[in-house]
Amino acid sequence: MNAINRNEQQAISRAVLEIDVNNHPGVMSHVVGLFSRRAYNVEGILCLPVGDGQRSRIWLLVNEDIRLPQMIKQAEKLVDVISVHRHPAEHAVFARLEGYFLP
Repeated sequence: MNAINRNEQQAISRAVLEIDVNNHPGVMSHVVGLFSRRAYNVEGILCLPVGDGQRSRIWLLVNEDIRLPQMIKQAEKLVDVISVHRHPAEHAVFARLEGYFLP
């Protein structure tokens, strides 16, 4: 990767999607598969059960582009998705990881 590509990557704005889902095998695969099938790159994934374990929360770090609103609408239509919330890239869930893994 040359310096120009690295600078271009840093200029790309990102968003964090907070997705509440029903917790059972294959749900994360369905959610991430939605993005994959549309060639939409996911920069980071974090998934944890919440409450009594009946539900999970998935956080996706994604690049902002004009397709993101449509991707959110499509994610909301998935059977096991309860809600989708969009946050700025500075959201606390990925903030501590910035120095370790993310450019």
